[in-house]
Amino acid sequence: MATVRRVRRIIRKIDPWTVLKVAAVVWAVVGLALVLGFVIFWAVLDRAGIPDQITAFLVEITLIEEGSQPFANTEQFLRFVVFGSVVWWVLMTGSTTAFAVVYNLVSDVVGGLEVVVLEETLNPVVAPQQQILHKPVDYRDGNGAVIPPADQADIPTEESPPIALP
Repeated sequence: MATVRRVRRIIRKIDPWTVLKVAAVVWAVVGLALVLGFVIFWAVLDRAGIPDQITAFLVEITLIEEGSQPFANTEQFLRFVVFGSVVWWVLMTGSTTAFAVVYNLVSDVVGGLEVVVLEETLNPVVAPQQQILHKPVDYRDGNGAVIPPADQADIPTEESPPIALP
């Protein structure tokens, strides 16, 4: 059986170095996912012939000249996407770290962020005590003094005389 109690915690400081490391990994993974997403999206658009249709439409409304191909250079588009994702990764990592530093400065003034957490503790199930089928043995001598068992002869009992220290 588990017992649950509400505990109030206050987050006062966030280590900027740790935030930098974690943010760098998280934003790198997100940047890689965005690059892969753009590559797949561009491949689908290119196979469907949509860039050619856009070019034909732009020629028809005379925004570009006949014969120009603004979407023909796929390699340049991919370089731009990779460069943009690296710049985005650096900016997001820096801004996340800067946010941690600003949070530390603000938490010094206002006291931090209060979070209520439920803390669960497991209580071991205690088996019910077995019935005592026999009467406990009373180790007493004829005068009523307690006689300890042989393996506990050195252990003083309540009725033992006090030990005098030098």
